[in-house]
Amino acid sequence: MNILQDLESRGLIHQTTDREGLEKHLKENQITLYCGFDPTADSLHIGHLVPLTMLMRFQKAGHKPIALVGGGTGMIGDPSGRSSERSLNTSEVVQGYADKIQAQIAKLVDLDTEHNPVESRNNHDWLGSMTIIDFLRDAGKHFGINYMLAKESVSARIEKGITFTEFSYMILQSLDFLKLYEQENCTLQIGGSDQWGNITAGMELIRRSRENQDEDIKVFGLTVPLITKADGTKFGKTAGNAVWLDAEKTTPYEFYQFWINTDDRDVIKFTRYFTFLSEAVIAELEDEVLNRPENRVAQRRLAEEMTKTVHSEEALQQAEKISQALFSGDLKQLSASDIEQGFKDVPTFEAKKEEIGLIDLLVNASISSSKRQAREDIKSGAIYINGERQQELEYVVKEDDRIEDIFTIIRRGKKKYSLITFQ
Repeated sequence: MNILQDLESRGLIHQTTDREGLEKHLKENQITLYCGFDPTADSLHIGHLVPLTMLMRFQKAGHKPIALVGGGTGMIGDPSGRSSERSLNTSEVVQGYADKIQAQIAKLVDLDTEHNPVESRNNHDWLGSMTIIDFLRDAGKHFGINYMLAKESVSARIEKGITFTEFSYMILQSLDFLKLYEQENCTLQIGGSDQWGNITAGMELIRRSRENQDEDIKVFGLTVPLITKADGTKFGKTAGNAVWLDAEKTTPYEFYQFWINTDDRDVIKFTRYFTFLSEAVIAELEDEVLNRPENRVAQRRLAEEMTKTVHSEEALQQAEKISQALFSGDLKQLSASDIEQGFKDVPTFEAKKEEIGLIDLLVNASISSSKRQAREDIKSGAIYINGERQQELEYVVKEDDRIEDIFTIIRRGKKKYSLITFQ
């Protein structure tokens, strides 16, 4: 199975230019391809994982991938898929974002040392030094207004309004393809389905700017589909928040849990999209979903593969340890680091490192609404300290109840956790 057949079997091809020509080009050559990532935040999120893994798939097939960070285009903002103009960040902010994303990409895609390393480039290297005269003479003259207005990224915004700044984004991105074609003999650009207009515009710029040269120009474009969930909600968010690839923004435990909670209707599709598992293994997982869905074998495998790929084997083991502790209720096995990840979003109360009666602690930490309620909660068996039920009304919380002398986890009822941090 060649690379395009593999991508197609996984449902990863939305559109291609000249499919037969691209297949022949890939078969006969070790090609260079690229995908762009604009620095709109200080981290990539899981919506970027499909294009990132696409680069890695081409890498494994023997081709040379380039991850292009848009330090230049990020100063403008892509209008594709947006109903209003982006707020422009300062050059210092964009450069800071770009540096972090380049480091993040390097960590993610350079793990495979057996194949061609994925290069990381920044388009500010050529766009940042370009004058407005150069831009208009060398690039702008090749784009007709009618041609640009026909592109969906522009036409969709005409009625609501689009500035000249965003209108020009297509030309800037086209220059990326031209520069990489000239410098690296890059012949394929990949991107999300909303990038089709920008990709084909880049191909057009390459052809028009070099039409007077005796050159056999072979350039191609490929887009991946927009990822949607079976329930119609947007992929990539949990509880309304983005799932980031930066462990400081989304912990490995939270990342692991996102994949564990994948709907049965989506899990096989996502496994094909995001992992490098073979079709034979995926078929076995599909059988598990169809016949033994309650075991959630496919979800666990998906979570394992993604957490290892984005973070590490050690991060996966820690996420699994936290998950098991929460499931079993045996919280004393957790380290302070585990607790910081697993209880990141639970209500937290700071207390002094001194002994305190359980009733007072429950009230002070707003776990129980009053001392009377605290007594009822304790007597009824609703209070757990580090996973162990405590029904003694006179119980005093002391040093032995502090995990690594820092945390005490109190649970009221089945699911209401609170974290006590001792200073």
